[in-house]
Amino acid sequence: MSKRVIFIEHDHVSEGGPIWLQFQRRGFKITRFVIVNEENARTPNVSPVWPDLMSFDVVVVMGAPFAAYDDEGIGNWLLPEIEKLREVHNAGIPILGICFGGQVMSRVLGGTVSRSPRAELGWYEIDSNDKDLIPNGPWFQYHWDRFTIPPGATEIASNDLCPQAFVYGRTLGLQFHPEIDLHVLDLWLAMEGGCAEVESEGVVIDDLREQTRALEPESNQRGYDLVDQFLDRIATAPVTMI
Repeated sequence: MSKRVIFIEHDHVSEGGPIWLQFQRRGFKITRFVIVNEENARTPNVSPVWPDLMSFDVVVVMGAPFAAYDDEGIGNWLLPEIEKLREVHNAGIPILGICFGGQVMSRVLGGTVSRSPRAELGWYEIDSNDKDLIPNGPWFQYHWDRFTIPPGATEIASNDLCPQAFVYGRTLGLQFHPEIDLHVLDLWLAMEGGCAEVESEGVVIDDLREQTRALEPESNQRGYDLVDQFLDRIATAPVTMI
């Protein structure tokens, strides 16, 4: 019987790239749960019908163009998501949180999320305390916000701007995007205002695409390895409740 992983996709452009592929290679059946569809991209206060997250073997919480501290703007689904993920974590179901998903998991576990002094857009090296779990990169960054390490969690990686990864029991929270490939990047840039938003930070779109194309083979492999490390080490760790 196949194991089951659900990807919580907060928007319509959060495809999983190499992360999807490696979960499938590891025998998982993927379920996609999209919260905000393209029609509501600018009005994210929707009312999703949540699946039973407790019925899955792994939960992956993906990125988003929203702020993980914007309870009022996001509205109906953010605080319920936090409560549901707290139940999932305490039940010992492994959780992988990516960017917005990592920020949400910081909140779930008692940390905080806030606006960052500057954006990180593009490929960055990070400083890892556990290079088997998370090598130094380069990893792809696409964020304007940052999280704190939850009390009791272990910081795995950071840079001069913010924490980049933490572990708490069977939860791994990331600030960077291991799921990026050229296709996923183009989905993000194709969103309304996507290119203008990136260019406003001084990033040259053609250069970003070219660098992503050049790094894609090794970046994909880092994504595959990260899934393996997550499943073999984090997902089998002792359950740590909050």
